[in-house]
Amino acid sequence: MQLIYNTDELKNLCARLSKYDFLAVDLEFIREKTYYPLLCLIQVASKDEAAIIDPLAPDIDLSSFFDLMQNDKVVKVFHSCRQDVEILYQLSGKVPQPLFDTQIAAMVCGFGESIGYERLVKAVLNIELDKTDCLSNWQLRPLNEHQLEYACGDVTHLINIYEYLKRQLEEKGRTDWIKEELDIASSEKNYIVEPLEAWERIKFRSHNSKVLSNLRDLAAWREKRAQDKNVPRQSIIKDDVLTMIATANPKTREDLEKIRGMRKDVANGKLADEMLEVLANVKVDNKISKQKKNDVYNSIPSLVEMFKMLLKIVSQEEGVVARVIASDTDLQKMGAYKDKDCAVLCGWRKEIFGQKALKLRDGALSIHYNPKTKNIEFLEK
Repeated sequence: MQLIYNTDELKNLCARLSKYDFLAVDLEFIREKTYYPLLCLIQVASKDEAAIIDPLAPDIDLSSFFDLMQNDKVVKVFHSCRQDVEILYQLSGKVPQPLFDTQIAAMVCGFGESIGYERLVKAVLNIELDKTDCLSNWQLRPLNEHQLEYACGDVTHLINIYEYLKRQLEEKGRTDWIKEELDIASSEKNYIVEPLEAWERIKFRSHNSKVLSNLRDLAAWREKRAQDKNVPRQSIIKDDVLTMIATANPKTREDLEKIRGMRKDVANGKLADEMLEVLANVKVDNKISKQKKNDVYNSIPSLVEMFKMLLKIVSQEEGVVARVIASDTDLQKMGAYKDKDCAVLCGWRKEIFGQKALKLRDGALSIHYNPKTKNIEFLEK
């Protein structure tokens, strides 16, 4: 394990790593007090060496590492890549290419839904990881030897896991099965936060267009403010208070102060003026209620439930996590006879599930339990 603290060492490391077909990458970060995660460590490994890069070292330039992340001849292997890729995109403006996510591959190879790194290491390599340092404050310096060994283990084991999963995918003819998921993980649009879309993450039951339009604009205001100040959005104002403001539609500071959970310092300060200005300029979108209800497809509920049963059976037979085969939206589309652009009616998904689903919908397929074999069986008419 090497520790990299300066730009020249990093350049030399990246030059060596660029000669390999694939690399394992992991990041340690903290984000409790900021909007954007603070990158604290970069771990990277090839089959022959492992290194820990200190991005907090004085005057270190990470450009050579970011260039390595864009080298299209080297596969970058992550486990559950979303947050790591988000950080790299925020710092460099680019998503590492090409990507491989062992969590996604594991779901196709029969390891269950969103398996964690620790469980995957145990399942594939039969190694018990020591997780005592998983909650370390990675910003503090110096880091002790045990912390560094723990961080390094996040990439050294990943090398062997990648090779194992890659073989499994090839042997089962499923290499293309994860392509769509990896394409999504590699798309820049997944890491661009649009303030006007922030309201969609808030759990709130209402179909009132005025209220939802209020919430949309208030959430956009909060998101932009959190980005500008680099503070957590919830530290500005919490979701439940934001939804109550959207519902109450206050006109004055006095109205704001009456809202349950509203802090007096907020109701009497600058934030109050900003929120009241936002509400005064809301343009009601009458289509927004349909967007929130997510009921675009007028599905037949009982048919969708039959699809879910079929999906569960197929996923168990194939050893693939159900949501990799079909999403709830896919099933709702089929339940509404909206087959156009339905993912389960294309490629490998159609082969293992889509065709059966269509036959089930058309009454040409039945599902029954065979008491002799004690198996669920399909009967085509």
